[in-house]
Amino acid sequence: MIIELAVAAMEELVRMAQMGEPLWSESLDGISSSVLNEDEYMKTFPQGIGPKPAGFNTEASRESAVVIMDHINLVEILMDVVRVLLVLLLGAPNREAFLLLTRSLNIELMQMTAEFQVPTPLVPTREVYFIRYCKKHSDGAWAVVDVSLDNVCPSPIVRCRRRPSGCVIQEMPNGYSKVTWVENVEVDDRGVHSLYKQLVNSGHPFGAKRWVAAFNRQCERLASAMATNIPNTDIGVIMSQEGRKSMLKLAERMVISFWAGVSASTAHTWTTLSGTGAGEMRVITMNSIDDPGRPPGLVLSAATSFWLPVLPNRVFDFLCDMNSRSEWDILSNRGVVEMVHIPNGRDTGNCVSLLQANFSESAKSSQSRMLMLQESCTDSAGSFVIFAPVARFAMNEVLNGMDPDYVGLLPSGFAILPDGSAMQGGNDQQAVGSGGGSLLTVAFQILVDLVPTAKLSPEAVVTVNNLIACTSKRIQASLLCPGRGITSSSPSGTSLSTGRGRGSTSENEITASSRRGKTLSSRRGATKMGTSLRSWTNKGLSFWSRLSFKHRGHWKNNKAKHEQAQKQAEDL
Repeated sequence: MIIELAVAAMEELVRMAQMGEPLWSESLDGISSSVLNEDEYMKTFPQGIGPKPAGFNTEASRESAVVIMDHINLVEILMDVVRVLLVLLLGAPNREAFLLLTRSLNIELMQMTAEFQVPTPLVPTREVYFIRYCKKHSDGAWAVVDVSLDNVCPSPIVRCRRRPSGCVIQEMPNGYSKVTWVENVEVDDRGVHSLYKQLVNSGHPFGAKRWVAAFNRQCERLASAMATNIPNTDIGVIMSQEGRKSMLKLAERMVISFWAGVSASTAHTWTTLSGTGAGEMRVITMNSIDDPGRPPGLVLSAATSFWLPVLPNRVFDFLCDMNSRSEWDILSNRGVVEMVHIPNGRDTGNCVSLLQANFSESAKSSQSRMLMLQESCTDSAGSFVIFAPVARFAMNEVLNGMDPDYVGLLPSGFAILPDGSAMQGGNDQQAVGSGGGSLLTVAFQILVDLVPTAKLSPEAVVTVNNLIACTSKRIQASLLCPGRGITSSSPSGTSLSTGRGRGSTSENEITASSRRGKTLSSRRGATKMGTSLRSWTNKGLSFWSRLSFKHRGHWKNNKAKHEQAQKQAEDL
């Protein structure tokens, strides 16, 4: 039964990738993905995966692009159950549910469960139980198709079903490949927060364009890691190829950890702390035990999402600008210096950086041991800026090519998405003029106790709440101040503040405060909060330093063992 389902799904995918009108029609703006004619689809493929459940919507799109990667390598990525989902940042694989059903020279079939996600707690993840079938066709093209198994193996709770979806990969000259992606799902989106309804309804967050953009990003990342023609005149660029690989590997793990800590996964139970509506802050605690890539203890992850009447690329540029960082970064309010820079794609904003904060003379002795690893990335699907503190000598080991798996990281940062209005027709400028803009998620992961089983203290909750609220308000004030951004109200009536609970600030207060050149909090409140944050953070930084010394000893003691294991693996 499963084999027959896979074969039928493969045939449907290939036909959908090749067919034009009337099955597919081009978008009105000529830029967005092709749009599926649902009536024509039901006529062309009447079998399907069974009747669509009541209350479910259909999302279908198609996108094509040429990427800088060999077609064989692309297929290998797609058939690596862990690598594809982590690399493309589309979800978290359930490894226990993975089952390889069959494998031959040009055919592979696997059964798996995965969660597809958007970087915000306000959009539930889409958990899907499906088979993935890979086959090389007679014309030399490869196709990889997914199709849900819910019709074969019914589940009591199903909120998303994948109709035949996937990609056709064609070899092109000079190591390039043409990827045609088809995404076709039935989904129950009634759990999506009103702030993200328009975006999710546009099909953008989970659509074919996002898959293709992720492929492009990963291909550029791999090209950057393998680059050998770095000019000697580029100040701040790592010259060692091994150092570049190690730092990029560490940054990739940081990004993966950030996404895992900010999504509304079924494995997470988020708690709403304050506010109502879009500005509420949500928190979750995680017990870190025996994880070499994360410091042991009680970790608090907190996030909030809100709307800004500013184009996503302007929000991204502002958050990446080293000169304006002190306007929103409370913990490095004297600014930062970029010590290392690795280009990570064709867009100048795509890079991995090593930063050092400018501290006062009195704080330099204790703080200078810590650096900040940061990755920023933007593409047609969205943008992010993610950073994490790391011990200086641990980074020295990484820059010398040491395996970064034992560098403890707790990432924080921002995820930036369009609000969906521009995808309903019209260009970005028109969208902003009519109330469109960006959806910004602000998230922090902080070690609040060295004991993993400790209880979450009220002091820690208040501190993180203040940190996120103040950071969000500073970003709003900077982007919405006269001469820099646009002031307007959300089309859905959503307040621009981070919540109507404690610490909320109206739009008029934001604009007035920015004109006076003050922070959004009162001077006394801001000073008190800043002092509390720095005191609390210093304790964490001290622990990070001790932790990294421990990991450095682990590296040295086990270096010979790692080399021996690697040699044995190569011999096999």
